[in-house]
Amino acid sequence: MKQNYRADFTYADFAPMFKAEFYNPDQWADIFNASGAQYVVLTTKHHEGFCNWPTKYSWNWNAGDVGPKRDLVGDLANSIRKRTNIHFGVYHSMFEWFNPLFLQDQANNFTTQNFVRDKTMPELYELVNNYEPDLIWSDGDWMTSYDYWNATNFLAWLYNDSPVKDKIVVNDRWGKDARCKHGGFLDCDDSYNPGILQKRKWENCMHLDKYSWGYRRRMKYEDVLGMQPLLQEVMETISCGGNILINVGPTSYGEIPPIFEERLRQMGDWLKVNGEAIYGSKPWSHQNDTVTPGIWYTSKNGSTGPVVYASIPQWPENGEVFLGAPTPSSSTKVTLLGYPKTFDFNPGVSGGLTISIPPINVNDMPCQWIWVFKLEGIKN
Repeated sequence: MKQNYRADFTYADFAPMFKAEFYNPDQWADIFNASGAQYVVLTTKHHEGFCNWPTKYSWNWNAGDVGPKRDLVGDLANSIRKRTNIHFGVYHSMFEWFNPLFLQDQANNFTTQNFVRDKTMPELYELVNNYEPDLIWSDGDWMTSYDYWNATNFLAWLYNDSPVKDKIVVNDRWGKDARCKHGGFLDCDDSYNPGILQKRKWENCMHLDKYSWGYRRRMKYEDVLGMQPLLQEVMETISCGGNILINVGPTSYGEIPPIFEERLRQMGDWLKVNGEAIYGSKPWSHQNDTVTPGIWYTSKNGSTGPVVYASIPQWPENGEVFLGAPTPSSSTKVTLLGYPKTFDFNPGVSGGLTISIPPINVNDMPCQWIWVFKLEGIKN
């Protein structure tokens, strides 16, 4: 700050610099659609309180009054609904670092609720009534209980009387005593990935930039998660019954950086081949393999019984891969998603099976990074 800004520069002075002059929500919608995403969550307000829509409850600290001078939330909602079948969600932080009303409530040990009554809850009601989201991703709850936030009052209205009562989904961040306990799905912690099957539906919310949820002008190539580890994270999450929400930080001028766009489009290309193992799948009896590390499983109900999908993170050099968890039968069939031929296999002595992989021309390889075998007719 000392090197790049004048001595009396304040945080509020950033607002006029945030212009989003190249913001094209149609382009964003096309990128998200190409990624294979089924829901998108836009940050409408983060912990510093700036609202990305022209709210009545944050005078001169919103995208309608200062900076972009437009409704960033509504414009994206319209583009998503016009151009895709993706569900539109909104992220909203309940607390604000600098708001004097919140700081006063905090100083009063949260025995007063002026900030909740006059600022943050009116914003939430406004977001729901104006944009009718499919999902509310609440955050900024952890300092105090759901009672202070009036969370139960809002949620009762949301599910019973709001314009989205028949479709809305929420997460679990409504108070420190609600997190990881109550919600339509559980986020628990940032980048939550327990690695084992959970009893409740959950989400792994993680970021492509290893060091930030936002956009960093100094971000380097090596700071961005590569496709192989990203897809491995996806497979681990889906195998254990979770959804994955992949964060990309847009620039102040309103664009998704090309390296993030590339990752999203690569994700979509991979899902065109392997989406069968992801969309509508459910956890299998084993989440990862009992013998070979790095292999994760998902399953579906097939026309003749259960179908199991096994993802392998490295293409085997010796032409064989051993799966310890499945028990083959006389009718077992092994294929590779995106590849037309069946594969031979040998049952293991004490269970499992070894898949024999013949040489495949590089031009016939169905995808990169991670490959998914489809197993039909197994016993377990």
